[in-house]
Amino acid sequence: MSDVEEVFNELQTSKKGLTSNEAEERLEKYGQNSVTEGKTVSKFQLLIGQFKNPLVYMLLFAGLVTILLEEYIDAGVILSVVILNALVGFFQEYKAEESAKALKKMLASKATVLRDGKRIDIDRLQLVPGDVVFVSTGSKIPADLRLFEVVELSVDESALTGESMPVDKISNPILEKGLISSDQKNMVFLGTHTVHGRAIGVVVATGSKTVMGQIAEDVGEVVVSLTPMQMDFHSLAKSIAVLTLIAASILFIFGIMLGETVKEMFTVMIAASVATIPEGLPIVVTIAMAIGISRMARRNAIVKKLPAVETLGSTTIICSDKTGTLTKNEMTVKKIWAGGKILSVDGDGYSVEGHFITDEDAVVEPQGDFKTLLTIGALCNNSGLQEGGIIGKPTEASVLVAAMKAGLNPETLQNDNPRVNEIPFSSERKRQVTFHETPEGKVAYCLGAPEIIIKNCTKILVEGTETELTKEYAEKVLSENAAFASSAFRVLGATYKKVADANIDSVEEEMVFCGLFAIIDPPRPDAIEAVKGCHNAGIKVVMITGDHIETATAIAKKLGIGGNNPKLMSGSELTEITDEQLYDVVGDIDVFARVTSNHKLRIVQQLMKRGEVVAVTGDGVNDAPALKAAHIGISMGKTGSDVAKESSDMILSDDNFSSIFSAVEEGRVVYSNIKKVTFFLLPTGLAAIISIIGSMLLGLKIPYLATQLLWINLVTNGLQDVALAFEPGEEHLITKKPRKRGEKIMSQMMIERTIIVGFVVAAGVLATYVNSLNNGNSLEHARTVAVTTMVFFQFFHVLNTRSEMRSILKTPILSNPFLFYSLITALLAMIAFIYWPPLQWIFQTVPLTFTEWSTSMAVASSIIFVVEAEKKIRTMRG
Repeated sequence: MSDVEEVFNELQTSKKGLTSNEAEERLEKYGQNSVTEGKTVSKFQLLIGQFKNPLVYMLLFAGLVTILLEEYIDAGVILSVVILNALVGFFQEYKAEESAKALKKMLASKATVLRDGKRIDIDRLQLVPGDVVFVSTGSKIPADLRLFEVVELSVDESALTGESMPVDKISNPILEKGLISSDQKNMVFLGTHTVHGRAIGVVVATGSKTVMGQIAEDVGEVVVSLTPMQMDFHSLAKSIAVLTLIAASILFIFGIMLGETVKEMFTVMIAASVATIPEGLPIVVTIAMAIGISRMARRNAIVKKLPAVETLGSTTIICSDKTGTLTKNEMTVKKIWAGGKILSVDGDGYSVEGHFITDEDAVVEPQGDFKTLLTIGALCNNSGLQEGGIIGKPTEASVLVAAMKAGLNPETLQNDNPRVNEIPFSSERKRQVTFHETPEGKVAYCLGAPEIIIKNCTKILVEGTETELTKEYAEKVLSENAAFASSAFRVLGATYKKVADANIDSVEEEMVFCGLFAIIDPPRPDAIEAVKGCHNAGIKVVMITGDHIETATAIAKKLGIGGNNPKLMSGSELTEITDEQLYDVVGDIDVFARVTSNHKLRIVQQLMKRGEVVAVTGDGVNDAPALKAAHIGISMGKTGSDVAKESSDMILSDDNFSSIFSAVEEGRVVYSNIKKVTFFLLPTGLAAIISIIGSMLLGLKIPYLATQLLWINLVTNGLQDVALAFEPGEEHLITKKPRKRGEKIMSQMMIERTIIVGFVVAAGVLATYVNSLNNGNSLEHARTVAVTTMVFFQFFHVLNTRSEMRSILKTPILSNPFLFYSLITALLAMIAFIYWPPLQWIFQTVPLTFTEWSTSMAVASSIIFVVEAEKKIRTMRG
C-alpha cells in the first residue's frame, strides 16, 4: 500500500482523527460497520422445501390415486409417509443456512479511536473510514486499518487467510501492487486479533468493503449445488413418471382395442400407475441416510444435511486446508542442533511430555551444549503456557515446551537468572535479546533468524568450549539451517555473550553461537495414513493453504500429497490467469499456496465444472465460501470458526483428517444400500405391469386390485426395504474407485437384472393366478394367490439384492438381523392380510390352503436360481 500521507489525503483525515460531526456525516454516507448476514431461511420455508422432490411428488400422486379409488385408509398411509419423510429432512437441515450470521461472533464489539482529539471507546458499528484506531495485545481488529505507528505488533490472521503463524506488522509503505491480504504487512483486517505489541492505524474500509465483508458477501451469493445423488434421483423420478404414463396409456389403448369399457380401463390405469411407483423409496432413502448419519457420528463426523451422507462416499477430490486440518496448528520443536550434533524431539503440540532421541534411536537427557541451548531458549522467551493454549508467540512457546521436556523449569530459571533488560524482537532486526543476572555474572541471550544472528558471532560453542567461528563452522551452521528450512521447519538460532553490564550498546557484537531449534506445525498423526487411504480409494487429496509455498510443499511431501514431486501453484499465479485457463490446469495441481478465499472458491468451482465430486475441508473464515459452494463442505469442530461450521455440511468433532476417510467409507455403504433398495423395489412395478398385460392378452381380469398393490409396496416390501438400509458394508467398497462421472443409481447391469427379475416374477405370478382360476376358484381367491406369490417372490428377491455379484450362499442372513426380523414380520403381516377379517374386507382376500401356500413359495424360489445363474455368468465374463 502507498505512503500513509497519501492514504490520509485520500480519506480526508489525519493522525488527529475525525471530529464527531465528520464521523456522523461519514456514518450516514458509508453505513454501519457491519457485515452482511445473508438471507434468512424461515422454518416454514425449510419445511416446504422438503416437499420439492420428484419422489415426493410421486407419493402425492399415489395418494391422489387412492383417494380417487375411495381407499381413504391407504391414502392416509401414503400421506403419513410423505409427512414423516419431510419431518426427518426438516430437523436435519434446520439452522443449516445461517452462514454469514456467525461472522458477528468473531468481531470486536468496541473500538478505541481518536475523536475530537480525545481517545475514546465507541461501538464498533460506529467506525467510519478515516477514523484513527488504537490496537494492543489481545484486542480484536475492528475494521481494515492502514497502520502508521507500529511497536512490535504481530497479528493472528489464521482464521482469515490460513496463515499458520502470527504475522509481524510494519508501518512502512509497500510499493508492490496487487498483493493478497497475507502479504499486506502494513495492514490489519477486521476479524483478526493481535498476539503481541501495539499500533495505531487509520480505517480504510468498513462493513462490506472489508476483506471479511467481502467473504460474507461471497458466502451469501454462493449457489448451493445439488449433490450427484440428488440429481440422479431427480432423473430417476422423471424417468419413472414418464414410463408410468407411457405404460398406463398403452394399457388403456390396448384394453379399449380388446373391447373393455372406458371405466374398466381407467381402473386398470390406476392400478398400473400404483404398481409402477415405488412408494416406499423416498422414505427408505431418508432412513438410509439417517442411519449413515448415526454411524458417522460414532466416527466423529457430524452430518448436518442428509444428502451429504452419500455425497462423501462418491467424492473424487478432497480439497483440504493445511493449518489445523492436515496439521495440528501447534508449533513444535522437532529437532535441536548444537556442537555439530542433532537430537530429535518427540511429542507434539504444547504438551510437555516428550523425549530427546539420538541418531541411533537412543533416548537421552540433553546435556552440555544442548542443555545450554535449551536454557537460552527458556530465558530469552516472552511466552507462557496456560490451560487450553499458550500466551505469546507460537514459535517461542514451542521452544519453551522443548526446554520443559528436558526437565527445565522456566519459573525457576527466571528466578535464578532474573531479567534486567531486553531488546524486543522486531521484523526488521529478526531477533530479540534479553539480559540476565546469572551466578556467573551478567549474560545477554539472543534468539533470532540464524542467517542474521550468526553474522554477529565470532565464536561457536562446541562440547562446552567457545571455539573460533571459522568459515567452515559458519557454513556448517547455514547448511543445517537450509536443510531444516527445506523440510518445512521454521528455524531459530541461539547465541549468548557475557557482558559487564546490561547496556544494550554493542551487546550483539562478538557473540557465541550456540545452536538451532527446528520448529514445525506437524502433520496430524493419522493424516498420512488417511491420505494414503484416500489414494487407494481413488480419491485425490489437494492442499489449499494460505501458507508459504515452501512450507506447503514440504508438508505435502510428508503427507504423501502428490508423491515426491507435487505440482504447485501460488496465489499470485492464480490471480494472473482466467477461469478458463484455471479449468485447463486445475485437475493437475496438488498444492495451492498463498491463496485467498476467492482463489479457493475459484479452484473448487472449476473442479466441479470438470465433473469432479468435490469435498472441501477448512476451519477459517476464509474457507466459508468454498465450503458452501462445494458438493460437501467439511469444517473442524474444535478449532473451526463459527462461520466455517455454519457454512459446512459436515463437522469433524475431533478435527482429524482421518475421520474424513472413515466417513467416506460410511458414505459408500449408504450409497450401496440405496442402490440395493432401488433394485429391490423397481422389479415389483415392472412385474405388475407385465402380468397385467399378460392377463389382458389371455382375456382375463387383471390379477390385483390397486389397493393390493399398495399393500405389497408399502407393507410387505416396506418392511424389507427399510431393513436393507441397515445392510453392513461389503469389504471391497473402500478400495473401490469412486463411481464414474454420470453413473446412475440404476446402472446398465441393474437395469438388465431388473428386466430379468421383472419377467420371471410376472411369469410366476401369472402361472399361479391362471392355475387358481383353472381350478375353479373365484376371482378374489385367484387374486389372493397372485398377491401371495408376488410377496414370496419379494422375500427371495431381497436376498438376491444384498450383493451385486456375491452369491447369497456367501452372505449370512444374520449379518443383518433387521432383515431377518423383517421377513418374519412381513410373513406375519401376510398371514393377517389373508386370514384377519378386517383386512380381508379391506383388500378383498380369502383364506388359502397349505398346498396353495407351498406352490406359491416353490414358484417364487425360482428367482434365486435365476439371479444366481446370472451373477455366475457375469463373473465368468469378468
